[in-house]
Amino acid sequence: MTESLTRTVARLLAAMAVMVAAPGCSSTPPAAPPLPKPALPAPQAAASPLAKVDQYALVDRITWGATSSSLKQIRSMGTQRWLEEQLHPRPDPALPPAVAQQIAALSIQTLSMPPRVITVAQRHKDIDKIADEDQRKSARKDLNEELNGVGRETATRMLLRALYSPNQLQEQMTWFWFNHFNVFQNKNDERLMLADYEQTLRVHALGRFRDLLGAVVHHPAMLVYLDNAQNAVDHINENYARELMELHTLGVDAGYTQRDVQELARVLTGFGVDRRDPATNPPPKFARPERAAQYTHQGLYEFNPHRHDYGDKQVLGATIRGSGPVELEQVLDLLSRDPGTAHHVSLKLAMFFVSDDPPAPLVDRMAARFAVADGDIAAVLRTMFESPEFAASLRTRYKDPVHYVVSAVRAAYDDKPILNARPMINWLNRLGEAPYARQTPDGYPLNEASWAGPGQLTTRFEIAKAIGSGSAGLFKTDEPNPTEKPAFPQLSNALYFEAIQPKLAAATRQALDQATSPQEWNMLLLSAPEFMVR
Repeated sequence: MTESLTRTVARLLAAMAVMVAAPGCSSTPPAAPPLPKPALPAPQAAASPLAKVDQYALVDRITWGATSSSLKQIRSMGTQRWLEEQLHPRPDPALPPAVAQQIAALSIQTLSMPPRVITVAQRHKDIDKIADEDQRKSARKDLNEELNGVGRETATRMLLRALYSPNQLQEQMTWFWFNHFNVFQNKNDERLMLADYEQTLRVHALGRFRDLLGAVVHHPAMLVYLDNAQNAVDHINENYARELMELHTLGVDAGYTQRDVQELARVLTGFGVDRRDPATNPPPKFARPERAAQYTHQGLYEFNPHRHDYGDKQVLGATIRGSGPVELEQVLDLLSRDPGTAHHVSLKLAMFFVSDDPPAPLVDRMAARFAVADGDIAAVLRTMFESPEFAASLRTRYKDPVHYVVSAVRAAYDDKPILNARPMINWLNRLGEAPYARQTPDGYPLNEASWAGPGQLTTRFEIAKAIGSGSAGLFKTDEPNPTEKPAFPQLSNALYFEAIQPKLAAATRQALDQATSPQEWNMLLLSAPEFMVR
C-alpha cells in the first residue's frame, strides 16, 4: 500500500469513527473512463405517507442493502406497492436459478430434521461404546466435523436468501426473530435443528406474534437450548420460563415476579424432546386414558404427561387449572396479549430499524397498534415505516456486521450469484457476529457501540479491500476441483451516480479522488462512513 493510500485510509477510518456525513460534489473512479449516468424510471406518484421519502434510503433500510436492481424495482412499482409486497410477501419466492440450485443441493434441504437427529443420537451412543480411546476420539472428531458442516450449510442458505430473495423484509425479519429467540448452535445437537428452526421463524416472520411464539415454544431447538427438555414435575428447571418472560415477551421491567417464573416453569413441565426412533420405541403407558390421550410425539417434540405438573398454577394473576397441554396455550395467550409484550417487542423492532434509543412516542404508537391488531407483525411494522421518526432516521442507522457484509456483497455484485458463501461466514466470524454463535439467550446486541470500535472498523476495511479487489473467493467453489467464475465488482453504476454520490461527505470524496485504480476506489467506497449506515 502506498504512503498516500495509507494516509487516505487513516482519514477514512477516522471519519468512520465519528460518522461524519455531509453532501458535496461528485467523485468518480479515477482509472476507468467516465461512465454515463443512466436515467432510472422516475418515481411514481403515491398517496402513501412514504411518498416523499428517499427511495434509495428506504430500500437500503428495509432490505439487506440497496442495489441497482432494487432501486429500479421500487421506482417502477411505486413506494406503496413495493412496501405492500415486502410486508405481505408471496410464499416460496423465485430465486435466481443458480442460487436455487445451490440451496437445493444442501443436505439440510433433502434430509429432514427428526430422522437426522435420531440417527446422530444413536451414533453418539455407538461411539461411546468404542473401547479404543484413540478410535473413540477420532470418531467423535469426525462426527463433530460433520455437524459443523451442517451448521455451515444453514448459514450458507441464510446468506444466499439474504442476498437474492425478493422477499427482503421477510429475510431481515427472519434474522431479527432468530436473534430475538436466540439459540446457540454448539449446544448439544442444535446444529442439526437450526435449519428447521430458522425456516419456522421465516414462515411466521410477518404474521401474528402469538403464532410465532407458539411455534418457537414447541420447537425442539428452543426446548433443548433453554433446558426445558429437562424440566419435569419432580425436577423443575426455570431457565426457559425466565427467558420466555424476560427476553421473549414481557421484558425485564414488566412487573412480573419470581413466583410468576416459578409457576410458568410448572406449566412448562413435560414439554420436551424425544430422540428415540418411534418405529422401535412405543409410547409410554398411562393408567388414566385421558393422560394417554394427551401424550404427543411429533417429530422430535414430545409432551409427556408423566413429566407434567398437573396442579393448579397462578401466572400473572390468572389461575391456570392443571389440565395438561392447554395450560401452555392459555399462558401464551396471556403473554402475547400483555401490554408489556406489546411494548417490549415494539421497542426491539424500533431499535433494529430506527435507532439505539427510539423515540418513546413512536414505540407507544407501535405498541398500541400491536394491541389493536392482535400482534400482527406486518401492521406494527407499517406503523413504524410510515412514521416521521422512521423517515428522519434514514441513512443514520449503524450497520451491525451482518448488515455490513451482506450489503457490501449486494452493492458489489447485485443479482450476480456468488458460488461460495464461506468467505462471508469467515468475515462474520472475524467481526464477532457469526451466524448462530451467540451463546447467551439475549442474542447479538443491536446498538451501535457494540460494533463501532477501532478493531471492528479496521476489519471492515480489510473486508472492503477483499471485495473491492474482486479476489474475495466468493466466485470459487470449495470442491476438490473447484469451479471459478471471475467477477469484478460493479460499484460505479447508476446506483452510485444517482443515490450515493450526491450524499458523500467531503472527506469521502477526497479519499475517492486519491484512489489510483478501480480496485482502490471500490475498497474506499465500501469502507466509507456513508456505507457504514443504512
